[in-house]
Amino acid sequence: MHTDQGALDEAVAKGSFTGVATIDVGDERTLELVAGHLHRALGVPMRADARIAIASGGKGFTALAIMRLVERGELRLDQPVRELLGDDLPLIDERVTIEQLLGHASGIGDYLDEDSDWEPADYVLTVPAHSLTTAEAFLPMLDGQPQKFAPGERFAYCNGGYMVLAIVLERVTGETYHDAVRRLVLEPAGLERTGFPPLNALPADAARGYIDDEGDLVNTLHLPILGNGDGGIFTTADDLHRFWLALLDGRIVARATVDEMIRPRHDVPEEEKRYGLGFWLHGTHDALILEGWDAGASFRSTHLVAARTTVSVLGNSSEGGWRLIGALGDAVDAELGGALGDR
Repeated sequence: MHTDQGALDEAVAKGSFTGVATIDVGDERTLELVAGHLHRALGVPMRADARIAIASGGKGFTALAIMRLVERGELRLDQPVRELLGDDLPLIDERVTIEQLLGHASGIGDYLDEDSDWEPADYVLTVPAHSLTTAEAFLPMLDGQPQKFAPGERFAYCNGGYMVLAIVLERVTGETYHDAVRRLVLEPAGLERTGFPPLNALPADAARGYIDDEGDLVNTLHLPILGNGDGGIFTTADDLHRFWLALLDGRIVARATVDEMIRPRHDVPEEEKRYGLGFWLHGTHDALILEGWDAGASFRSTHLVAARTTVSVLGNSSEGGWRLIGALGDAVDAELGGALGDR
């Protein structure tokens, strides 16, 4: 895959990038770019194998855990989520299904509405961050959000929908969300360095998430102490490539299930993408995308299916990754366009 090194260098310089960017083609790494710091105050430089939080990129892991349960017959895609919620969250329409939650077509109100004036630096949690150690603990924040539109009417990105799915995971499995994802997704995929370290006790190889391009303000009070159903899992560039290959080789869910998850269900022109179940899809070509933006995180991983190529940017600041994400996105588009033209 061809990249313009000058464009990448310019994107890093102008965007104050801190994090890791990689291109992996099969078993070969063709690009590795490391910049910034794991820990600014202590002057610890970034490293290529750093564990970095990927914000909403974690929704793909939630979706896969749900689909493992669907494969086992413990859930149905057309199942009304009310059957699992009981009397909780009464404003969710009784017609909302598991599939609609996975595809952001449920119409439920969102506790973290990205169509508002929300910014990553805002303090948005209405309960103490340290109390959010399970999906069930999110119920007070999810409650009281009116239904926005009829279930299935249209696409509307919804963080709250994925928190409802995390609650479903806990109720069906009897485990915490984190244990369920480890057992159902991370272990089958062989992702040994992907998981949910607490933000107030990060290990030495995990990058702090910085609110701004400069300074030492981290995201500890901005986010739940543990990532959950709508995002926040930590991973590495190596594990992301390993994840995509495991997914498409049918080692997490069956290949027929993968095909159902990556079947385009919605065109999302404002994002220049399409959406399946838990995964963004390239607008015109056969490429899969996980993406996230939050306090201390700017992330995208794109997998070019036919070429078994993964292009990832894991940024550990709120805005610093986006110029580089854009530059590599242009390279992805050129590669996909060229491949199409060669047919």
